[in-house]
Amino acid sequence: MREHKTSSDAPAGAAKTPPLMDLRNLKVYFPIKSGVLIGRTVGHIKAVDDVSLYINPGETLGLVGESGSGKTTLGRAALRLVEPTDGQIIFDGQELRNLSNQDMRRSRRELGFVFQDPYGSLNPRMTAGNMIREPLKIHKLHNGREDLSRQVGDLLETVGLARSMADRYPHEFSGGQRQRIGVARALASKPRFIVLDEPVSALDVSIQAQLINLLQDLQEEFNLAYLLIAHDLSVVRHISDRIAVMYLGKVVELSDYKALYDNPLHPYTKALLSAVPLPDRALERTRERIVLKGDIPSPRNPPSGCVFHTRCPMATDECRVTVPTIKEHAPNHYAACINL
Repeated sequence: MREHKTSSDAPAGAAKTPPLMDLRNLKVYFPIKSGVLIGRTVGHIKAVDDVSLYINPGETLGLVGESGSGKTTLGRAALRLVEPTDGQIIFDGQELRNLSNQDMRRSRRELGFVFQDPYGSLNPRMTAGNMIREPLKIHKLHNGREDLSRQVGDLLETVGLARSMADRYPHEFSGGQRQRIGVARALASKPRFIVLDEPVSALDVSIQAQLINLLQDLQEEFNLAYLLIAHDLSVVRHISDRIAVMYLGKVVELSDYKALYDNPLHPYTKALLSAVPLPDRALERTRERIVLKGDIPSPRNPPSGCVFHTRCPMATDECRVTVPTIKEHAPNHYAACINL
């Protein structure tokens, strides 16, 4: 396990030194249409609601929460794969939302994305080599056919696959090998920042560990910054430098990995951590499991006040009307809860 980096002692939404990726007050609202002919907007789905996060060069920010919390939408919005409704996306000092399509295409070379589903994210009609070759061609990162083939082979070896596998189709690979191809494809354009959208959730546990180790090795070799999206806190524990916990479009807690695991502040984070199995069986038997009632509410009609109050064991009447702001409760440890 590699040594974790130290977080900057800056506010939750801004780094002490210029970060590589800086998301400021980001909102992604999807309109709800009504009427076949008129198609007027009758409401919005608030998938991401006023989120501020930053990622430093070479750092991993883990983003965790249940399905429906807005994690994937946030990751896609950071790369402008989904257009934000409001807010800023500042990459290496440049506001991406102000760029033209042509300038954004050039900037996209430094931005990578690894999809969740290793089965659905690869084109079944293309060989592994052709899929990795595509970004090299698009961004003109080669010097002819021989150099193109050499780079494809190098990328396959970098992710632990044989050069000879370039001519195989997706159905000839296992799930773990397919995800390695997805990683190789993301690396092809020589990015500096990669969004990893639940990269191991569809894999067996033994294969998960291998892929996490590969991602760590690649990060150290190429000084990559990661936004690692996961619903399982045990997955992000050993690779993340800081962890943000997201619920119904909002970040409810943000801290370095050690403080979050040793002293979680928000009741939602405590519930998530209580579901993570402990290796010590004696501790596991004596630990109190926090079971949340009901399902995560719909972002189409989020609760008033604190969005978590409908499931929170600590909720008071004030929580139903007061929207908590994320505040620093300990050095570099932020949480959004009025009862702290």
